[in-house]
Amino acid sequence: MFNKILIANRGEIACRVIKTARRMGIATVAVYSDADREALHVRMADEAIHIGPAPARESYLLGDRILGAALATHADAVHPGYGFLSENAGFAAACAEQGVIFIGPPTGAIESMGSKSAAKRIMEEAGVPLVPGYHGDDQDPELLRAAAQDMGYPVLLKATAGGGGKGMRQVWSAGEFDEALAAAKRESAASFGDDTMLVEKYLTKPRHVEFQVFCDNHGNGIYLAERDCSVQRRHQKVIEEAPAPGMSEALRKEMGDAAVKSAQAIDYRGAGTVEFLLDEDGSFYFMEMNTRLQVEHPVTEMITGQDLVEWQLLVASGSALPLTQDQVRINGHAFEARVYAEDPDNDFLPVTGTLGFLQPPEESAHVRVDTGVRQGDEISVYYDPMIAKLIVWDESRERALQRLASALAEYRIGGTVTNLDFLYNLATSRPFVEAELDTGFIDKHSELIFHERHQDLERELPLAALALLLHKQQQGAQSCLDPWSPWQRNNAWRLNEPHAHRLTLHCHQQDHPVLVEQRGEDYIITAAGRETRLRGELQDDTLHLDAEGHRQRGTLARTLDGFTLYLTEGACHFREVPPDTGEADGAGTDAGLAAPMNGTIVALLAEVGSPVDADAPLLVMEAMKMEHTIRAPAAGVVQSFYYQPGDLVDGGAELLDFAAGEE
Repeated sequence: MFNKILIANRGEIACRVIKTARRMGIATVAVYSDADREALHVRMADEAIHIGPAPARESYLLGDRILGAALATHADAVHPGYGFLSENAGFAAACAEQGVIFIGPPTGAIESMGSKSAAKRIMEEAGVPLVPGYHGDDQDPELLRAAAQDMGYPVLLKATAGGGGKGMRQVWSAGEFDEALAAAKRESAASFGDDTMLVEKYLTKPRHVEFQVFCDNHGNGIYLAERDCSVQRRHQKVIEEAPAPGMSEALRKEMGDAAVKSAQAIDYRGAGTVEFLLDEDGSFYFMEMNTRLQVEHPVTEMITGQDLVEWQLLVASGSALPLTQDQVRINGHAFEARVYAEDPDNDFLPVTGTLGFLQPPEESAHVRVDTGVRQGDEISVYYDPMIAKLIVWDESRERALQRLASALAEYRIGGTVTNLDFLYNLATSRPFVEAELDTGFIDKHSELIFHERHQDLERELPLAALALLLHKQQQGAQSCLDPWSPWQRNNAWRLNEPHAHRLTLHCHQQDHPVLVEQRGEDYIITAAGRETRLRGELQDDTLHLDAEGHRQRGTLARTLDGFTLYLTEGACHFREVPPDTGEADGAGTDAGLAAPMNGTIVALLAEVGSPVDADAPLLVMEAMKMEHTIRAPAAGVVQSFYYQPGDLVDGGAELLDFAAGEE
């Protein structure tokens, strides 16, 4: 077994690997960029080596620098995690040349599956079912367009070197083909350095079902059940579960055997995932094989009772697989929800921000939180905006789903926009509860998933006002030099007048006047045209409330832009509006065609001075590993571009000068 390993990754997967290595008595080395100098994975590791500036291409994607760190620290092996260099055959080969073990498959296996078109040919020869499509080397756009026409729309364009939804576009008609192909090739080149595409028939109601496979150096290969990853946005998984709902033992064996056959066809070693499209009639088709550990591997661990990172380390060190196929047991049901800093109401646009408040649900045998961040950490523009993976387990799908809903409701994050409400709405929606799953689930049930929580100002405003006053009293008590001084009291005392606070709270995009009278232990709060009597106590960030006999507990989080009060019914975001002193703030500029967030200009798609139609693509920028297209708000003319490809831009910066309706 290894004495020391280097983890060539960051964030939650680096922390995840460190936990298992520490349990096994293996020392760990972390690597970090400028942006990650104080990151959790750096603090957790026994050693850490700085590898460069914040952009991944200048740090985490530099294989020679990471390998140099492994040699300098005398690490026996390198664990690549997922993403970055995990499926880079050149890096794996370089490790072998230097005598450092790559904790992953052989170089040949990575190369075989690294090209989707080559992988299709190998699987076809191995007798694994394939989706109809064009997987050839000739990339003439006319040929690709003709292939799409022959197989019939809709079709799916996919980068042969792709993964994670990058370089992938659905095309529903011939008129969309050229723009979709150009965008997919551009994104693929930026993400993988290769813009080779394949074209496949797009199945309209498939499920995405994948099998966890493992092979060792002794000729053994098994599958550890399956995961259903059908619920996706932008071809990226949102909630995964294991086992797949409705999976019969016969179909599981047929698909599992095909998955192992796929791995053995490329002489595989270690952990891998074979992904299939499962059609309504029970037919299934090979989609791709990921030659690494998957993001969603924890749900497999929860239902099998196995540590897959431990398995990786055992296999890489030469040991045989811990189990045979007939020893694998499935126990209960598990879900994983990916908690992101993103705005589901704005096409899942990633967002940046500081995690001013972070309180995950309490971990137990039923609840697990895999994360790489702590309270106070920044979600930056440089990396994937994942905050955590929330994993739950119970004896049945129904009970596990209850665990998931409860844990999502308990998750407290302040300081940035997240997808928590979206995940809760999805997990509690009737179609998801009844397992009516396919890859178009989110679009099909958008009205159920994207509904806004009912705004109950009559209930929320009094609670928010009381929470704010108790917070002020708490802060005053903590800073008080003389606790007996009447000048230190924060109870709105007035001579011969009621103890009254007049506040203005900004809540649900509006300012609301609130009057609070303190009468002994009671607070009489007038807001939204209603009078409410409350009692309360704030202990650290835990708020204990009593509304005329109805007691409940909440959490008050202070963030840079105000407060968030978390209660059972949901979160209430608010801030105190300072008194109007009559000075104008000068705010209110028109954002226009502005950058949605910090990012890099990728391409300019319009000619300066030439007319364009409404909704025509004008400019493409990349931020947080995703492309964003800026489109014309109306028919008009681009007067000038303020940035060129390769330029870095700040969120909110004007990108171009556009004149509507001009010739």
